[in-house]
Amino acid sequence: MKAATIHEIKQELQSLPPARLSELCLRLAKFKKDNKELLTFLLFEAADEAAYIAGIKKSIDDEFEGLPKPNLYLTKKSLRKVLRVTAKQIRYTGSPQAEVELLTYFLRKLNTSGIAYRDSPVLVNLYRTQLKKVRGVIDGLHEDLQYDYLRELKGLE
Repeated sequence: MKAATIHEIKQELQSLPPARLSELCLRLAKFKKDNKELLTFLLFEAADEAAYIAGIKKSIDDEFEGLPKPNLYLTKKSLRKVLRVTAKQIRYTGSPQAEVELLTYFLRKLNTSGIAYRDSPVLVNLYRTQLKKVRGVIDGLHEDLQYDYLRELKGLE
């Protein structure tokens, strides 16, 4: 089966009655956990993005508290998991400011955690990759925001 284009799907959705549209959304939410999470974000949390970001930061804090710091291998795996979950939640927001804020928070948390990440080439690469990613997103923002975020980023380098 060939998937329809976004344009075709948009046209078809606009022609549907609200009850049928609701049915399709519920069926889509039942199909996959990611769809359900995205729909939950859009319905309940998108209106207050600041609270959503604060919740993500809280979950990052909780994950960092549970890291196995003496074992660098397990720490690496746990950090990747935290980053993977954070990236998924960033995709839900679709906001570059949220992406910059959350990734810089992750990097700041890694710096202050006491983890000897500079001893592991893999963790150093992970850190540099996220730093590069943040810089790329900052380049696409408004000049005033760029200045603020770049000042914040200088402390992480």
